[in-house]
Amino acid sequence: MVQLHVKRGDESQFLYSTTVDAPLETVIQQVTAIYNGRLKVDRLCSEIPELADHGVTLPPNMQGLTEEQIVDLRLQDEWEDKCVPSGGPVLKKDEIGRRNGHAPNDKMKEVLMRTVEEAKALISKKQVQANVCVTIEMVKTALDQLRGAVMIVYPMGLPPHDPIRMEFEDREDLSGTQASLQVIAEDECQLWWAAKEMQRGKKLQEYIGKNEKTKLVVKIQKKGQGAPAREPVITEEQQKQMMMHYHRRQEELKKLEEADDDSHLDSEWSDRQALRKQFQGLTNIKWGPR
Repeated sequence: MVQLHVKRGDESQFLYSTTVDAPLETVIQQVTAIYNGRLKVDRLCSEIPELADHGVTLPPNMQGLTEEQIVDLRLQDEWEDKCVPSGGPVLKKDEIGRRNGHAPNDKMKEVLMRTVEEAKALISKKQVQANVCVTIEMVKTALDQLRGAVMIVYPMGLPPHDPIRMEFEDREDLSGTQASLQVIAEDECQLWWAAKEMQRGKKLQEYIGKNEKTKLVVKIQKKGQGAPAREPVITEEQQKQMMMHYHRRQEELKKLEEADDDSHLDSEWSDRQALRKQFQGLTNIKWGPR
């Protein structure tokens, strides 16, 4: 199987396994789905801890208001009594006024947090180091785990305006956020390899040949952003190892230079003329008054 190491810029994302006969149209669709699916899992994993700490999201017209302002404006959260966590709520006020402060108890919070860690590990970038290829099924599994945990803690569901529910229903609104810049639409996605765009309508083997054991680094890019920077000849880790080797070599040479001591040449036993001087009576001569 051909292994693609997918990167965005210089940052590793995941490994993807395919064949040389695969149409690039299919490869691009699957790579984009995995890439965007991982982003969705990441967004959920950053939002669910907020749910565990402070409960469900307030209606948009109540967010950011103080309790006095809510009373003055006669606003009411109609979902407060409907969306109650299993085991009853624990009052934990949200200081920024985004969530209603009716948090799950410690046992239910543990369910959420444990599932978040499991989902993050499933699609983690560390899978690249472990040489594990990520599939769309793994992304769906991570999403299903998160959905199941939320249903356990909130059996009556979440309010329709809660970003977690919106993510599960693919209704998320990312406009004006940093997250919107990371998402790549399938029809705007491009794959680049060796400073060449891998064109849709072709097969992978037209670029890399027919060797099924090929491993290559491809970069995912939005259409219109031009060619991404080429991969360096050596990796950052290799450069670090070379610098360490150079430093060790310099230390060794320094120690050898310090050990290169010629003082022994002044010793009596190293004098080549010692025997002749002894026969001539020239040894142990001292100058000066006795």
